[in-house]
Amino acid sequence: MIKILSVIAVLALTGCATAQNTYLKNGKEALSIDCSGEAMSWAACYEKADASCAGTGYNIVSTNGTPQPKEDDKTLGVDVGNYKNRTVLVVCK
Repeated sequence: MIKILSVIAVLALTGCATAQNTYLKNGKEALSIDCSGEAMSWAACYEKADASCAGTGYNIVSTNGTPQPKEDDKTLGVDVGNYKNRTVLVVCK
């Protein structure tokens, strides 16, 4: 039972980037990729974009995310307890 809970906890912390189809104002199909959370990074967004575009490449339309906190706002030099939002909008080539 403890092993199962350990695996669930690790999976919850690691998470994975998610991609949703969407459309731009000009009618082009795009992907909205969400890689929010403490265990994720911008690199996870770009890896998901590359995988979702099946190796054809992509163009970044926009990025949106939680700004980096000032050094004075950190606790002992670490950003503790702030949820990180990260989204990237891409168009596959």
